Amino acid sequence: MRSIWNGAISFGLVSIPIKLVNATENHAISFRQIHLEDGGRIRYRKVCELEDKEVTTAEIGKGYEDADGSIIPITEDDLASLPIPTAKTIEIVAFVPADRIDPLQMDAAYYLSANGVPAAKPYTLLREALKRSQKVAIAKFALRGRERLGMLRVVDDVIAMHGLLWPDEIRAPEDVAPDTRVTVRDAELDLADALMDTLGEVDLADLHDDYREAVENMIAAKASGDEQEKTPAAAGDGGGRVIDLMAALEGSVKAAKEARASGGEMAEVTHLAGRTSKKAAAKKKTTSAKKTTAAKKATTETKKKATSAKKTTAAKKATTAKKATPRKKASA
Repeated sequence: MRSIWNGAISFGLVSIPIKLVNATENHAISFRQIHLEDGGRIRYRKVCELEDKEVTTAEIGKGYEDADGSIIPITEDDLASLPIPTAKTIEIVAFVPADRIDPLQMDAAYYLSANGVPAAKPYTLLREALKRSQKVAIAKFALRGRERLGMLRVVDDVIAMHGLLWPDEIRAPEDVAPDTRVTVRDAELDLADALMDTLGEVDLADLHDDYREAVENMIAAKASGDEQEKTPAAAGDGGGRVIDLMAALEGSVKAAKEARASGGEMAEVTHLAGRTSKKAAAKKKTTSAKKTTAAKKATTETKKKATSAKKTTAAKKATTAKKATPRKKASA
């Protein structure tokens, strides 16, 4: 990987020569501006206002526009002569726990590579010290004409540096939170917890840019002269409003469970004890009452059948006795 900056890490009296390498890359698809009438490229040319002519990059310098509109020329020598100790040095100023860094401050990420064989030993020393302390180093460095704040941490066997925004560059979240007082019920929280458990975790390496893939397919189809089938946009209310929060949460949990099941993984949702809904309790009572009524009916029917059987038996006995009496008299 090509280095974008060469300098040294200042670790007390220890100096570690390093190279700065970009740790990330942009995979976004870029488009050109064209003239709709004939498809010609639209280009921006750098033109001098005073002479009204195009100038080359070699003729372009820097200047600061003052409040009255006048331009103050600034040369590279002017910037190089500034009394900044971090001009070619990443100066470590403190070591702090990683959770002290607000993610809002995170900016671009870089890898720090040891520059040369002599740098290997102090580089490894700093890396292992960061590992053992479980802390990150806060440093100051200058890059692209300004002094910046950085955070050094260990990634595998490499020291990585995250550019940090200065604290006064973080805007306060004023007027961002809902200004309406809202009460969240325990049942809603239970469903939200169930949805979180059902969705589970994900390996970030498995995620990919669906939009970029669709754009690439569209470009390939147009380049080959094929017409790509247009997929209708997903239906939605357009306002992001939830009419029935409980129904939406229940539907989300059901959909997430079905998605996990179709993928070969079945997520189980454990319901919290002591939080049975009123509907479930009422249903249990109704079911119990139905069972009791059915049992009573069965008992009554049994008693009726038994009584009927007794009456029938008694009637048969009486009939037999009547038939037997005349025979005895005749015999006498």
